[in-house]
Amino acid sequence: MPSRQQARAQASAITPGRQSPDTEASPTDSVRALFGGHRLSPAQRRIAQYIVDHLTEAAFLSITDLAERVGVSQPSVTRFASSLGFSGYPALREALQPIALSSVAGSPDTRETREEIRRNELQAAVDAEIENLESLRRTLADPGRVLDIGRELARSVPLTVLGLRISVSLAEYFAYAARRIHPDVRLVTRGGSVAYDALLQSREAGGTWVVAFAMPRHANETLAALQAARSTGLRVALITDLTLGALVDEADVALTAGTGSRLVFDSYSAPGVLSAAVLQAMADADPVRTQSRLEGYEQVAEQHDFFIED
Repeated sequence: MPSRQQARAQASAITPGRQSPDTEASPTDSVRALFGGHRLSPAQRRIAQYIVDHLTEAAFLSITDLAERVGVSQPSVTRFASSLGFSGYPALREALQPIALSSVAGSPDTRETREEIRRNELQAAVDAEIENLESLRRTLADPGRVLDIGRELARSVPLTVLGLRISVSLAEYFAYAARRIHPDVRLVTRGGSVAYDALLQSREAGGTWVVAFAMPRHANETLAALQAARSTGLRVALITDLTLGALVDEADVALTAGTGSRLVFDSYSAPGVLSAAVLQAMADADPVRTQSRLEGYEQVAEQHDFFIED
């Protein structure tokens, strides 16, 4: 009898072509679309992230107020607007305001709702994560891209998984699960020469891909590790929180999911679901190998009483 994990792997196989009828872009997606495809400096990325996180407020701020909120100079805000192709900050603000208004349209009790949210920041954090998950849901309406990268990762033997600093937890989760369905998974959680040696050894052993996790704040050592991976001939599948900046420039494929940033420490509901979706795509890519490895794991687990019976 197949285990619960095996049954889930079979029953939840991703089927291309099943799309949600609700694929209309959210205000957050619309704002990200304004910023996407532009090479931004670190200060400009901070401005972009502030606008994404505080859209309904930021779209109506003066250039002085926005610069003060973000902690940058007014000329930095002007250069940010120009880098996006606008004549200046007023033109950018004019483009943002309809998007901000659309995010609150149709809610007669919007003001009361906002006041209630301010009184309960924990609920506000959950609401923000729900929005991140909704955005990811819209992205996965067409699962083709995730299926394609899943097939590539399944064929890479060995497969390297990289996550440094705050991203270690996501990388460890992905590597732990991937080892159930993949014959050779190598986890890298240290940067510098240690990362380079591990990446080089993986490439020399026949590996073709590295899965890298990069959550904010994005570290220079993560960028260096991605550059090292590319220099060895490995291709990079990056799971990150946004499509802006130098990290994405070093990736062959970038899969994005928003992070929760309303509490002292970020939360990763959407990146966690995205990671599980990529693992599912890997399992779908080679169902025979997946079934065999899961059965073997279950046999060992039963022999050694790894788990408490439900």
